[in-house]
This record gives sequence, structure tokens and C-alpha cells, in this order.
Amino acid sequence: MTSGRHRGVFVTLEGGEHAGKSTQHEALCRLLREAGREATACREPGGTALGERLRAALFATAPDEPPPSPEAELLTFNAARAQLVREVIRPALDRGAVVICDRFADSTVAYQQYGRGLDATLVASATAVATGGLTPDLTVLLDLDPADAARRVPTETDYLERETLAFHRRVRQGFLELAAAEPSRWLVLDGTKPAMQITHAIWERLQGLL
Repeated sequence: MTSGRHRGVFVTLEGGEHAGKSTQHEALCRLLREAGREATACREPGGTALGERLRAALFATAPDEPPPSPEAELLTFNAARAQLVREVIRPALDRGAVVICDRFADSTVAYQQYGRGLDATLVASATAVATGGLTPDLTVLLDLDPADAARRVPTETDYLERETLAFHRRVRQGFLELAAAEPSRWLVLDGTKPAMQITHAIWERLQGLL
């Protein structure tokens, strides 16, 4: 559950590249608004003026440039996250909104700890500073084999998508281990299923939190 007292609900969407998070993000926000609930949509990194600038700097890395170091990734993602939590997420939760966030702290664990091999204590410490202890009420994992994900968008568009299949498999394993360790918070869904079927499963689970 989220730390501190608030009236809203915090939902995060997780998964590897091209797992369908953006599609579900839009669908859930639409359903919430149709149901008369305030839905606050955000994404990581991004969601604030500072966060979007940090996102642009990261993902502007060209194929012929050295990628960000694992430590630089860790700190940049968490800098954007700290601003998002303070400026957008906590105020929305305090006024009773449902926050739907495309990625959050679990992505940092999956990508920088499992994928990059950074020390777990280092990752946890940096993330704790950024989140202030805030954790989602519900985290949805759209699970998809990285080889299947690569076929969805054959042309890589950023430095993370250009990573090796082995890297993306480590990321997927990280997500699955996180979900297995905390089943009450996570909802793991097959990312190959039709989008409407996935939306229905998430919506059904979300009803219990509204």
C-alpha cells in the first residue's frame, strides 16, 4: 500500500518494451472518467517539465554514441521520479484521484538491478529517496517474451530498445520475480492476449480498490 494517508488509488503499469502499456494506460483512464472518477495520467520518465527534459536527454542517445552508464540511468530516472511524485502523484492522490502511471519504481529494479546488474542496496536507496516511500496500490505486469516484443516494432527507436535480447530477458525475469514476491500488489497478465481482454481483467481487479 502507499505510505502516508490519502484518499486516492495509485496504479502502475509495468513490463518490457512494446508490451502494450500505453494502450492500457489510455483505456483505463477513459474507463475511470466514464465512471465519474478523476483519472490522473502520467508516465516515467516524464510527466513534469523537468521529467520530460530528462527523458529527452536520455532517449536522444544516438546509435553511434556511448549509452548512459548504469549509474547515470539510475540517478536520472530517479531524479525525474522525485519530481513526478512531488509535483503530480502525491497531490493527485491527496485529492482523491486515481493515478495511472506508465512505469514506476519497479522498472528501475527490473532494468537497472536485474538488467544492468547494479547492486540491489544502491538501487533501493536511490529509489527510496525519489519515492519518499510511496508504493502503488496495484501494479499490473504485462508479461511478454522479449523476442515477441521485438517483432511488434522491428525498427529500434531508442538506446534501450537497441539492447541485447539477453538484457531484455533479464529485465523480464526481474519483473516476474518482483511480482512473485508480492502477489497481493501485482496482477500479472499475458501481454499476447487481445487488448480489450487485458483491459477487462485490469478493470475487474481495480474495482476492488475504488
